[in-house]
Amino acid sequence: MTSPDTASAASSASASSAGSSESAEHFDLIIVGTGSGNSIPNESNENKKIAIVEKGIFGGTCINVGCIPTKMFVYTADVAREVNDLKRLSLDGKLTDVDWKGLQQRIFGDRIDPISEGGKEYRRGDRTPNITLFDGTASFSGPRTLTIATNVDSANTTSDTSAEAGDTVTITGDQIVLATGGRPFIPDVIADSGVPYHTNNDIMRLDQLPDSLIIMGGGIIAVEFAHIFSGLGTKVTVINRSPNVLRKLDETVVERFNAVAKEQWTNKLGVDVTGARHEGGQVILSLSDGSEVAGDELLVALGRTKNSDLINPQAGGVDVADNGRIIVDEYGRTSAEGVWALGDAANDIELKHVANAEQRVISHNLAHPDDLRTFNHRFVPSGIFTHPQIGVVGMTEAEARDKVENVTVKVQEYSDVAYGWAMEDSTGFCKLIADADSGKLLGAHIMGPQATTLLQLAVTMLNFDIDVRLMAKNQYWPHPALSELFENALLGLEFNSPNPDGMNP
Repeated sequence: MTSPDTASAASSASASSAGSSESAEHFDLIIVGTGSGNSIPNESNENKKIAIVEKGIFGGTCINVGCIPTKMFVYTADVAREVNDLKRLSLDGKLTDVDWKGLQQRIFGDRIDPISEGGKEYRRGDRTPNITLFDGTASFSGPRTLTIATNVDSANTTSDTSAEAGDTVTITGDQIVLATGGRPFIPDVIADSGVPYHTNNDIMRLDQLPDSLIIMGGGIIAVEFAHIFSGLGTKVTVINRSPNVLRKLDETVVERFNAVAKEQWTNKLGVDVTGARHEGGQVILSLSDGSEVAGDELLVALGRTKNSDLINPQAGGVDVADNGRIIVDEYGRTSAEGVWALGDAANDIELKHVANAEQRVISHNLAHPDDLRTFNHRFVPSGIFTHPQIGVVGMTEAEARDKVENVTVKVQEYSDVAYGWAMEDSTGFCKLIADADSGKLLGAHIMGPQATTLLQLAVTMLNFDIDVRLMAKNQYWPHPALSELFENALLGLEFNSPNPDGMNP
């Protein structure tokens, strides 16, 4: 995966005459990016000559700086909040210390870093003799031709290809898969100010847990890190230009999450950052309302930029949308013959499970060109591991009322089911939205403990077109499990025809 600091290197590599296409090493398949792209080599292509190109940390965003390590921090913060809120359960206790270095060692030293390094060595080693791994930045220098600005010796022991740091190597391929992902977006007001800042790439590796942290942004990354650091005792201030965080979610989730969020950290909403300076060991941001916010550290979580601008797509005949998304058809094919793209590089959903699903489709299509499969983006669930946890799939209520004539909605509180009593939960809920005529589920929005796990019930219903009324009545729901939250929400929906054929009494 490429990164911002490689743009100039990629450009010079593309223009370099070193390694022209006439002398380039040729591969059956080239994969750029080792996130979901790293799963493309499999038994169907084990006899193919494959090149893998990776500029950054082997394994991509999710395993190294995204989904996996953040959730390990999230779970720790969840437990910390439970400890600090024991009185609601008639217990007495408090969190007295956070072993920040121990936490990092457990997550990175014991898990994440060995996995990344092991994956890299596996691809470079003799167990995958058909694969050559290049550590460097790839950019197109012609149709199905990539020039790589290498950063370390990238030679596979079974290949004649060898390059030293700083060299450029040109390779060609019958097929190329672009799984280049994205990078954090940094606004000019921060980038041009010279103030120190962090992104999700490095915030979890801070030398010490900060006393105070400013977070710019109001999306998923922002609220997850706000939960992590505030849960571990850091004073967190979230700055967002919108009057709400998570503003794109269902209106009930937005309203109720924002009410809970302001009890956990400070929100400065509806304002822009107009200036930044570093003074007295702190980052100080000036806001459009005339106020200032100071913090020991600054996290920029304002969304992501596609890495397509770093691979010189025009030279390869690859069309790109205005927002940097590599344009693909339903099979994952780009505008250039033999070039495919997947994941964050080629969609605006930017979720690991979507990238994995697209990888499986492209893997099949590479192996079966006469039996192409299509991407499926119909019912994509999203989990937000903040506090409270949020799970979302399908339409919001506003979207449903705009598209469906008769809509029925039920909001079921955690506090009204037995296990919710056990947890003494006072803020969680499950909101289901359905078609009052057909009985079909339209959307599900859950906020509370284990929301992302409970959401799978809705994902299954949507994908298998299960009638809401049958789902509620034609199976057992174990009492008093938390799944009764979903059951009661189903039973609370009102339909024009409440008893379809085949429903149990």
